[in-house]
Amino acid sequence: MFGTVPLADPDPTIAELIAARPHLRMHAQDGLLFEGVPLNAIADALATPVWAYGAGTMRARLAALTAALAGLDAHVHYAVKANDHLAVLRVLARGGAGADVVSGGELARALRAGIPGGRVVFSGVGKTAAEIAAALDAGIAQFNVESARELDAISDVAAAMGRTAPVALRVNPDVDAGTHPKITTGRAGDKFGIPYGDAHMLYARAAALPGLRPVGLALHIGSQIVTLAPYRAAFARAAALVRTLRAAGHPVARLDCGGGLGIGYRDPTEAVPAAFAGVLRAAFAGMDLELMIEPGRWLVGPAGVLLATVVRVKDGWVVLDAAMNDLARPAMYDAWHGIVPLAAVRAQAAAVPLDVVGPVCESADTFARARPLPPLADGDRVAILDAGAYGAVMSSTYNARPLAPIALIDGARWAPIRARQPVEALWHGESVPAFLDEGS
Repeated sequence: MFGTVPLADPDPTIAELIAARPHLRMHAQDGLLFEGVPLNAIADALATPVWAYGAGTMRARLAALTAALAGLDAHVHYAVKANDHLAVLRVLARGGAGADVVSGGELARALRAGIPGGRVVFSGVGKTAAEIAAALDAGIAQFNVESARELDAISDVAAAMGRTAPVALRVNPDVDAGTHPKITTGRAGDKFGIPYGDAHMLYARAAALPGLRPVGLALHIGSQIVTLAPYRAAFARAAALVRTLRAAGHPVARLDCGGGLGIGYRDPTEAVPAAFAGVLRAAFAGMDLELMIEPGRWLVGPAGVLLATVVRVKDGWVVLDAAMNDLARPAMYDAWHGIVPLAAVRAQAAAVPLDVVGPVCESADTFARARPLPPLADGDRVAILDAGAYGAVMSSTYNARPLAPIALIDGARWAPIRARQPVEALWHGESVPAFLDEGS
């Protein structure tokens, strides 16, 4: 495993959850602090549910990852899909990160946040002609190409525009990352990437097509990976393919190694940058390759919480004002998130098993089952931990629930970076055709 902190059995206590997260601490009077800000202050000002992100935490994690890569020709391209808020992108851009995008919208966000086009990699299986053109106009670093048909599409657009598109073939190495089936991307049966056996032929084809310049290979085997073995297996296959292509006379300058570094939601074990960097060094020693990595969750997951208030307690059920429309991961993946009361006096009480749910009219709207928590009462506030990745970015307005506001913390300072969506915005842009009122 990447980490060495022992797992509490059966679930970590409140004290263990806080101790494993250096950006959190419990103050006797002010309650739970994130970096230097009492989370109650944000809840008082913006009401709940509300997201809170820590800029200092993101910077520290990016700096740790960058330091681990020292001595390698390796560049960090943040996976924008994890959290695409402009302020988050700005923090990471100023820390030296580029971007990995999977849509025209993410490309536009990255550019708007100040990430130059030359630091952007465009991934994804369904790039449209309009998205390809926009990426060429932006001068992106490369397209990670997922199929033969996509090579043709990029060639057509680039040739029509009089441009040359840098392309890397995303190869499916048929390696099981051992994560949840819904976030595994590198097996032969997954929709992502080019079959390993087809890569040599398609690389040669890319070199022959107008408007294309093959620059290398790419791979991505999944998300929330906390063991090294899948990376070793995937990188060994990638290195062998690079050697084969070079032996056939093809230039291969870059290898995008993907992302997937996991964090400790329940088990404190998480991906350690130095261990991951060691796998990169061992796999590609002496190969003269420019390496790219695409972390998302690892950079921003621990740097976010969702604050909620207990609306009602009934028969062992704790009903929050946050719901699956805010944080979908528990409903989608049965994901485990730590839950910590904001008040110190609550956090110190003896735990009892509680079911924590939201108000949405779905049985799946459940954050925890039989979770050992201190007894909670109506009006108490809690923080749902490690919600900075795939949280707000996946939110919806299901049950006509407006999107929650977001606050950004930086040390002892904080500011709102997204207002609560007005309820009127839920139907903005909708119209009722006049014929529905005819004859009424």
